[in-house]
Amino acid sequence: MAIRRISSTIDVVTAARQRIKNVFRNGVPVYMSFSGGKDSLALAHLVYSLIQAGEIDPALLTVVFIDEEAIFDCIEATTKAWRKKFMLAGAKFQWWCIEVKHFNCLNQLSNDESFVCWDSRKAAQWVRQPPAFALRNHPKLRPRVDSYQTFLPRVTRDGIMLSGVRASESVQRLQYMSALNMGLKGMTDSNTIYPIYDWKTSDVWLYLRDQQVQIPEVYLQMYQVGVGKNRLRVSQFFSIDTVPVLVNLGEYDPSLMERVLRREPNAYLAMLYWDSEMFRRTTRTRKELEGEDDRDFRALLKEILFQKFDEYFDTPNKRRVAATYRGLFIRMEGMAQPKDYKRVYNGLMSGDPKLRTLRAIYLTVFTEYNKYAKSSAKGVK
Repeated sequence: MAIRRISSTIDVVTAARQRIKNVFRNGVPVYMSFSGGKDSLALAHLVYSLIQAGEIDPALLTVVFIDEEAIFDCIEATTKAWRKKFMLAGAKFQWWCIEVKHFNCLNQLSNDESFVCWDSRKAAQWVRQPPAFALRNHPKLRPRVDSYQTFLPRVTRDGIMLSGVRASESVQRLQYMSALNMGLKGMTDSNTIYPIYDWKTSDVWLYLRDQQVQIPEVYLQMYQVGVGKNRLRVSQFFSIDTVPVLVNLGEYDPSLMERVLRREPNAYLAMLYWDSEMFRRTTRTRKELEGEDDRDFRALLKEILFQKFDEYFDTPNKRRVAATYRGLFIRMEGMAQPKDYKRVYNGLMSGDPKLRTLRAIYLTVFTEYNKYAKSSAKGVK
């Protein structure tokens, strides 16, 4: 199997398996986050195959699936199939259908945590019905207050969490990013391990193909309507980084689109205004319609982040994200190019609740600066 190597002696699949085995050797409870998406499936198959091989103890494992209600039907079917696999193998599987807040970029374009999954006040409009076996509450849950990111640590504190989050960059870049403290929790949590963090998207697809792992049908449907293979994301529909699925959803699943619109009437905005600043788009079509944007984005960011911070960011979540962007802006001084400030502005103003855009900008700016510094040093010599 032609898998990218991370050193001269080990490939990324072998490295991931070793990381997983090291986690189980601690003898403490192990929780594995599962979403039904491609990265999650790759991690699940790695863990499941090690259980089958007798190399890890399934009694230590609890698979955790946070059902965000507004998901594809095929994701639900895929998750049910893997639930059965893990339970038959001797692991536990927690399927949570609970009232947690979720980011919603369609709520007056504020990208706040206004969407409540499984909102008991809107049961008639639910996109789907929860499975009969789903967990609906917990003593440590604050319904309608918690997000799943704040709730899960309370119920997994006694063990180690496995996550399928990837850096999509080289190991060296991730280590460099983690070494600098930017408060980016989720990349460096002390009790969370990322066994496939150094895999590229191509590694994931190659692994799933070679291991004959069945993927949710929506990936094929999205690809057929022109979604690029690097943009094939399946998650809750209303975050800024996952809302693109709504643009073509009516083409390949009109029934689901009807249910989504009933639950969130503003979902039509994605179809009408997809190619605009509202959704961070910078395509040729947009440039032709709007012309070149020659604003001084560095000056705009200084004004927004330092002089008018409270005016622009009026919710706790907005202020949290903006404060992290402000830290990035300070660190970029003297290293960034005008195009970098434009990317920061677009990411900040359109919303970046999980800080994915910020991490990408961070890596790009500092990697390019390091290359420039090294080439300059060679020139001096």
